[in-house]
Amino acid sequence: MAMNPRKGILSLKITDQNMLYHSYMPFLQNGGLFIPTNKVYQIGEEVFILLTLMDEAEKLPVAGNIVWITPRGAQGNQAAGIGVHFSDIDGGASIVRGKIENYLVDKLKSDKATYTM
Repeated sequence: MAMNPRKGILSLKITDQNMLYHSYMPFLQNGGLFIPTNKVYQIGEEVFILLTLMDEAEKLPVAGNIVWITPRGAQGNQAAGIGVHFSDIDGGASIVRGKIENYLVDKLKSDKATYTM
């Protein structure tokens, strides 16, 4: 069975602070994001994200591993998707995490529920 290389590349655009807050996973060592998708993935699978934040022109490339899966039809009407833990093999995680946390500086202390916790 041939692996589909396109499946491992995810393009994600987050245009508002609220969506970013709900998607960001600061409790992971290198940070991570919840990415809504109906595609089927496995825990531990490697993916590559091309992330566009707010109105920035450049896409931020970051590699990661799937550490969380919310299947379609999960209880509580949770959005289907995957949680990706950034891997810091090339320094991409710290750059992306820094940019995300700059956007969320006022919200990270909030106790509002997110897509994952």
